[in-house]
Amino acid sequence: MSYLGIDVGGTKVAFRTENAAGIGEETESSFRWPRTRCVRDDLTALAEHTHALRSRLERPVEAVGVAMPATLAPDGRVLTWPGRPFWEGVDLRAELAALLPGAEVRCADDGDLAALAEADAADCGDLVYLGVGTGIGGGIVLDGRLVPGAHRGSCEVGHMVVDRRAGDLCDCGRRGCVQSVASGPATLRRAAELRGEPLEFTDLRDAFTAGERWAVDAVGESCAALAAAAVSLAELVHPARIVVGGGFAAGVPGFVETVAQEVTRLARPAWTPPPVHPARLAGLSSLRGALLLARRP
Repeated sequence: MSYLGIDVGGTKVAFRTENAAGIGEETESSFRWPRTRCVRDDLTALAEHTHALRSRLERPVEAVGVAMPATLAPDGRVLTWPGRPFWEGVDLRAELAALLPGAEVRCADDGDLAALAEADAADCGDLVYLGVGTGIGGGIVLDGRLVPGAHRGSCEVGHMVVDRRAGDLCDCGRRGCVQSVASGPATLRRAAELRGEPLEFTDLRDAFTAGERWAVDAVGESCAALAAAAVSLAELVHPARIVVGGGFAAGVPGFVETVAQEVTRLARPAWTPPPVHPARLAGLSSLRGALLLARRP
């Protein structure tokens, strides 16, 4: 038997298969969503890639774990997905079950699954994970288990309010969420305003590395917001470590270290925040978490 992990993103979908023993016959592949931004075209692309993957496997797929950035109903229907709003109402679990007959399909939040994978990789049963990319994802693992647990919904770290003065508008419709302050796009917008002209990610990365004031201030504000969220969670659940991952965080040298400095600054008498570590799995955290979900007894 084989297990399949699927990481569904806003621009691409990644797949990884493993056999039951966890060794050998490992494959990874991905495809980018069509530019048409049409749910039928998306589902056609998903079906074509899944069929091609099945044809290459030597063993049938026993279970599928799916990491999703969307909010899902318990039955696997998409309730809301700001990045691809035309997916609302899609029964993702049913679509995948039809593509993979006989396989059990399990879906969960991508931030939760990334946290689970990072805890497994670090052999740490208690951690808080924050993923910085197009949005802010995250999760909490305590005693090796996700909190609050799939039956109670995902851990929406990105929608913790960190700017009570109002802040920018988040894609959830609320103001002041950590996602509206610290996501990759939010950081780039702030940097462009401080610089006074449009810029690309590489401009920000290079300027931050060089210590240019506008870039340091733009990234510093994001790191301070992330630290506020991380410390607030740490006060509640007392994890052994805080892990920062995601493509944007990994792409800016010194980003995680800056978050760590801000976390240290927020210590209080008789309480020291847990250490901050970079993600061990980098951009593969959610995908590896999806496989762990597929392998769950």
